[in-house]
Amino acid sequence: MKWLIASDIHGSAYYCEKLIEAYKREQADKLLLLGDILYHGPRNDLPEGYAPKKVIEMLNAMKNEILCVRGNCEAEVDQMVLNFPVLADYAILEAGGHMIFVTHGHVHNNSNLPPVKPGDILLHGHTHVPVCEEYDTHIYMNPGSVSIPKENSPHSYMTFDGECFEWKTLDGEVYKEYTIYE
Repeated sequence: MKWLIASDIHGSAYYCEKLIEAYKREQADKLLLLGDILYHGPRNDLPEGYAPKKVIEMLNAMKNEILCVRGNCEAEVDQMVLNFPVLADYAILEAGGHMIFVTHGHVHNNSNLPPVKPGDILLHGHTHVPVCEEYDTHIYMNPGSVSIPKENSPHSYMTFDGECFEWKTLDGEVYKEYTIYE
């Protein structure tokens, strides 16, 4: 199964449309969203093409292809308009005999680790900065942000095919890879 992993759309219809184009181009089986879908948050400027109602429409049209965890900007009102679950604090995936702990990053992160062991992956968004770092205790990955990248990073997403994670710009250019081994 091929996953496209993205975070921090923040209500940008412009970048959500580019993300969906990437999802189709990648021929991914599932879209894993790491939260902060509709609201831009009080610390961020409005992203280009800010139109949360259009984002709702685009994502609801693919509701059966989405797995999502709650970001710090999600609220119960978001669940009322989105036709796929958005309020789970985390999800657990498995790959190569290791756990992938999927969350947004505002609660569980490198400063407050969830229950992980060496070789497990902590996958979260929230910082808007793409990352792949190995620690003695775990591997930390972050796809960056679709709409509001920070620290001069590109508008980006990740793909995962069961063995290899790839970080890509929204036009599909690979700029980082990480392969997991059993």
